[in-house]
Amino acid sequence: MKLPKLHFITQPSTQYSNSELVEQACLSGVRLVQLRIKDQPVDLIFEEAKIVREVCLKYKATFLLNDYVEIAKELKVDGVHLGKSDMPPIKARAILGKKSIIGGTANNLEDITSLITAKVDYIGLGPYQFTTTKKKLSPLLGIKGYKDILSELKEINSPPIFAIGGISIEDIPSILKTGVYGIALSGLIANSKDIHTEVRLINEILQSSIQ
Repeated sequence: MKLPKLHFITQPSTQYSNSELVEQACLSGVRLVQLRIKDQPVDLIFEEAKIVREVCLKYKATFLLNDYVEIAKELKVDGVHLGKSDMPPIKARAILGKKSIIGGTANNLEDITSLITAKVDYIGLGPYQFTTTKKKLSPLLGIKGYKDILSELKEINSPPIFAIGGISIEDIPSILKTGVYGIALSGLIANSKDIHTEVRLINEILQSSIQ
């Protein structure tokens, strides 16, 4: 399965609930959604995931759940994204099966090599620059960091790599030139006053990079 190049990750919003935020994003053209809820009861996360799953089905968007593998299995979502302190990808694969999408977080080449060995389907590599989304932030990569890591991967068959972490719309063209597959965004979309216009512009940039 070929993943869309724009990967939207939810975050708390003052304007919308999780499902409303995902609906706005999907309505605007997002087709890869990750529901990320931290520090909340499992029951609440289950109910939120259940609602968001229906929204993604409505728009034929791929739906990933951050971390909660057992919930993902019960709700039969498309897959999960696993942080470095979450369940190991190999264990998640044993639970979810071959057809599920499993993504992992990487901050350096060593992380990527480990995730390739674990046979993940994609990798979120970052952070590009400072972001308030994560409490424990790894060293910032910047353009040079992506260039250095991607050049090391030229001889390796790597899964798609998404740049992530504090990315602005102006940053996207230069980040894409480093060789990453796509862009993972949270605040840029979630906090936008006009999600439809924001997503349309982002997709136009991503599309132009293919040509």
